Amino acid sequence: MGPPEKDCSSWKRVDNSPLMCKVHRLPMRFPFFLFALAVSFPTISSAQSPVTRDEAYAVLAPAAARETSPANPEGLEGRVVTGYQGWFRAEGDGTGMSFHHYGKGRKFEPGHCTIDLWPDLSEFDEEEKFPTAFRHADGSVAHVFSSLHPKTVNRHFQWMAEYGIDGAFVQRFATHGATEKRNWQGLKWENEKLLLCRDAAMKNKRNWILMYDLSGISDDDFERLAEDWKHLREGMQLGIDPNDSAYLHVNGKPLVAIWGVGFDDDRKYGLEKAEWFIRLLKHNPEWGGMSIMLGVPYYWREQIRDATEDQKLHSVLKLADVLSPWSVGRYRGEEDMAEKIRAIQSADRKWADKNGIQMLPVLYPGFSWKNLYGEEEKSISRDGGRFLWKQFQATAMAGNGTAYLAMFDEIDEGTAIFKCSNDPPVGESVFQTFEGLPSDHYLWLAGEGRRLLRGELPTR
Repeated sequence: MGPPEKDCSSWKRVDNSPLMCKVHRLPMRFPFFLFALAVSFPTISSAQSPVTRDEAYAVLAPAAARETSPANPEGLEGRVVTGYQGWFRAEGDGTGMSFHHYGKGRKFEPGHCTIDLWPDLSEFDEEEKFPTAFRHADGSVAHVFSSLHPKTVNRHFQWMAEYGIDGAFVQRFATHGATEKRNWQGLKWENEKLLLCRDAAMKNKRNWILMYDLSGISDDDFERLAEDWKHLREGMQLGIDPNDSAYLHVNGKPLVAIWGVGFDDDRKYGLEKAEWFIRLLKHNPEWGGMSIMLGVPYYWREQIRDATEDQKLHSVLKLADVLSPWSVGRYRGEEDMAEKIRAIQSADRKWADKNGIQMLPVLYPGFSWKNLYGEEEKSISRDGGRFLWKQFQATAMAGNGTAYLAMFDEIDEGTAIFKCSNDPPVGESVFQTFEGLPSDHYLWLAGEGRRLLRGELPTR
C-alpha cells in the first residue's frame, strides 16, 4: 500500500486560484534516444472515471487581472534560458499518476527507477515532500517532489531568479493533445502545469515560452495538434493574454518553440506537416501571429548524421525566427571539443545571419541514464562543471550572446542543473552526485555563464 493521499484541496496557484485536484491512474512512458522523453499512454483506473478531452481543457484560464501590466520581455540576446520538463508526479500528490517519470515498470523502489540524480529537497516544506521506498545511508526515508505542487513550481522559478537564469521553455509533448486516448487525464495535468509555470514566472519576474515537442506523433495527428493549440489560445490566451507579462516576445511577437523538425531518426511525420503547423502558428489570421523557434538537429546545416537529407529542410527552416540545434550527446568532452563547438556555432550563425534568423545554442552539463537503460550505458562526465563551462566559453567565442541550458529538472537523463543531492539513497539503484560540489553549483554556473555571454567576464 502506498502512502496516504495528501489533501491538495488547499493547494493554490501563485495567483491564489485553486488547483483542480482529482485522482486518476498512472500513464506509461516510451523513451526516445538522446533527447527529451515523455510520450505518455494513460491507463484508466477502475476506481476513477476517465477525464474527457473537454474536461482536460476546462482547467485553462487567463492570468489574473492586475492593476498594472508591464511590457512583455523582448528578445533572446543576453539571456540564458533553460528547458523545464515539469513531468514528475508523486504518489499522494492528488494526480493519481503514482511516481510518474520516477519509476520503472510501474514500480518506484530500489532497482526500479529511471532517474540518475536525486533532487535536493533540503529547502522544501513538508507538504512538498513525498516519501518513497528508498532509504539514505543513515536509514532515513528518501523523498521526492511533484511538479504539480504550486510551491515547488514557484520555488523552481525562484531559483531561476536567484541565480540569474532569465526564464524557461516549458515543455509540452504533442502526444498529450494530438493522439487519441480513452482518458485525457495526462493532458489535464499538462494544462495545469502551464498555468503554474506562467504564474510562477510572473511572480518571480522570469520569462516563459511554450515549447511543443513533436516526438511520438505521426502525420495523421497534426489536425488534433492544431486543435490543441487553438484550445490554448482560447482557454488561457497563450501569447496574447494582456495580463501575462512574463511571456517572451521575439521580433515583436510572442515566441513559441516547435522541437523536432528535420531529425533523421525514423519519425512518423514529415517536413510537410511540420511546415503546415509552423505556418498556422506564424501566419494564420485567427490563430497565428507568433514568432517561431525550431528545435533542430545539431548537424542541420550540412544535413549529415542526425539530420534528414531532405532537400526541403532549409526552406522550412527559413520560416523560423530562431533556430536551436540539439547538442546533447553530440560531444562528450573531447580535447578539441571547445574548438569544434566554436567552429560549428560560427558557421551556423553565418548562415542564420544571412537569412535573418537568430541562433539559440543548446548547452548541457553532462549526461547519464544508467538507471533508465542499464549500467552498461555510457555517461558523459560533468567534470566538476568544467564540461559546461567550456561550452559557455566556446559559445562566447563564436559570438553568440544567448544560450539554452538542457535541462533545468531532467534527472532522468542526468542533465538537470537544479539542486541535486550528494547524499542520494543507497541500495540496488546507484545514483550520480555533484561530486561533493554544492547542490546549487550548476545554477551558480548558469549565472556565471550568463555574465560571460553578456561580456561581463573574460572569455578565457
